[in-house]
Amino acid sequence: MLKQTLILLSIFFSSHLSAQSFKATQQKNERVKTSYSEKWETLKREMTSKKLNSENYEMFIRVFKMDKVLEVWSKSKGDKEFKLFKTYDICSSSGVPGPKRQQGDGQVPEGFYSISVFNPYSNYYLSLGVSYPNDADRKKGKGNPGGDIMIHGNCVTIGCIPLTDTFIKEVYILAVEARNNGQQTIPVHIFSTYLNEKGMKMLTEKFRTDKNLIDFWKNCKPGYDYFENHKQLPKIKIDKEGNYVF
Repeated sequence: MLKQTLILLSIFFSSHLSAQSFKATQQKNERVKTSYSEKWETLKREMTSKKLNSENYEMFIRVFKMDKVLEVWSKSKGDKEFKLFKTYDICSSSGVPGPKRQQGDGQVPEGFYSISVFNPYSNYYLSLGVSYPNDADRKKGKGNPGGDIMIHGNCVTIGCIPLTDTFIKEVYILAVEARNNGQQTIPVHIFSTYLNEKGMKMLTEKFRTDKNLIDFWKNCKPGYDYFENHKQLPKIKIDKEGNYVF
């Protein structure tokens, strides 16, 4: 029993130290330090005002390409439902509605992803890598699907999700804090627009001659609807044809 307890304590402290070192490592970069000094106290007050625990929370990002909006949702550990914390304007765009299917097509991906990279040394001030391509993209893509899709600053893009430097400072350190407090996977859901009745009607009318596009959006809609209805993240799988299954 004692041996088992010591092993569990060792695992706990190792993971705790590892988590703490993530934030410390990030703050060795001057841009991250500046972001914390400029933004973190205000963000903490804003979280408190929305009854969110700034010292122990999870986050979730949603992106709407046509609306040029990035949403940050958050919930305190132990809470069941996410709350909309902040909304940020996307300041530039490339491509058209619909998923990314190959390298060089200029498309911003659509689908269900997560944050895969924290890059404080980015050429675009700060960058959060999106886990594109996923298995659905690989199965439905045309040849090389491409990669290196980022949420970043500097307000320029070819296939990425650009914010102003002021906004990326906030989103970046919010993600660092979530990661530092144990959230290993920060989901990122990217859609053409809000897939509610109005949005789906607009998409199906505008792209009525492209059955593949309409089928793709219909496939994504149950995942969108689940979060809208429950404010909880859907469980997502990908079948052998590259379709999402919820």
